[in-house]
Amino acid sequence: MKNVKMLALAGATVAAISGNAFAADRTDLHGSDYKWLQFNAMYSIGEKPDNPASGDQHNYLEMEFGGRSGVVDLYGYVDVFNLANESTDNGDKNPGSGTSKIFMKFNPRFSIDAITGKDLSFGPIQEVYFSTLFNWDGLNGEGVNSTYWGVGADVNVPWLGKTGMNLYGFYDMNAKEWNGYQFSANWFKPFYFFDNKSFLSFQGYIDYQFGADEDETAFVPKTSTGGNIFFGLYWHSDQYALGYGLKGFQDVYLLEDGAGALALESTGWSHYLSATYKF
Repeated sequence: MKNVKMLALAGATVAAISGNAFAADRTDLHGSDYKWLQFNAMYSIGEKPDNPASGDQHNYLEMEFGGRSGVVDLYGYVDVFNLANESTDNGDKNPGSGTSKIFMKFNPRFSIDAITGKDLSFGPIQEVYFSTLFNWDGLNGEGVNSTYWGVGADVNVPWLGKTGMNLYGFYDMNAKEWNGYQFSANWFKPFYFFDNKSFLSFQGYIDYQFGADEDETAFVPKTSTGGNIFFGLYWHSDQYALGYGLKGFQDVYLLEDGAGALALESTGWSHYLSATYKF
């Protein structure tokens, strides 16, 4: 399952992603509103965690969306795995695996600048947010039902430009407890433009969890730190995008690599291929 975020921004247009910086004059809350929606046909090779006995490749369809409306900055996606429901799908998303066919990420951030009517920008920080993040996999009970709460900012990073950064506290809705923190960052950098106005972009994200409780007694032992990083190279036109992504994992989802009865691989590298249609 894809973890990010991003605002992962895996294929939106330059106008939709960067928009205009939220105006210092907050009298028109909707003056720089925008929205975008796209569908990504994806294929993953080597995604972690994976069970070496079942393989690590699968296809999925992703509906990805985002935008800005007043005080709310939004990013999200819904993934549907193994579209043909083939038991021969070489991975943990086949019908007999017992895993969910759907995963959803919902990442609303609320502009403190816009809510208070004050310009809180300083130095490289362009705007400050109250940030939230929700992950669901469609299963009740022991499925993925996790939330993150914290602060965020749009930061002007050399060469990358506007980069979303967030620091969260993690709350597990299944266990009903707080457990550690997560730092997230995402970027989208167009760097080469063609004569037909299409372009190449370097885009990606990082999610790093830390300060969590270790649990060596769990069925799959848990570590205190872990995360992933995604580096993507994409070609964009107004209507389409094609991309390749390289993603690195280290004890992702805090699952200790190779430990426990399943000996899940939670550390390593994976490859992602995508084809996008934009609305």
